[in-house]
Amino acid sequence: MNGQMPGPGPPLLDWRDARHWSHTPKPCRYCGKPTNLRDSKRSPAHKVCAEAALAVQAAEAAGAYQAETRLH
Repeated sequence: MNGQMPGPGPPLLDWRDARHWSHTPKPCRYCGKPTNLRDSKRSPAHKVCAEAALAVQAAEAAGAYQAETRLH
């Protein structure tokens, strides 16, 4: 590291809307532990698990973009 604080992480998801809640716990699509939370497609997901998955997707996309630009 360069001694500086890391940059901001991925944007936090806003799940305050009642549509992100279910009275029936189901296994999280990412970790498998029970959750009452639902993502925007109504799939069971913990907020932190969904945010971690988004961070991985963003990193993979950035890596693919960098690899593609090195080829040209």
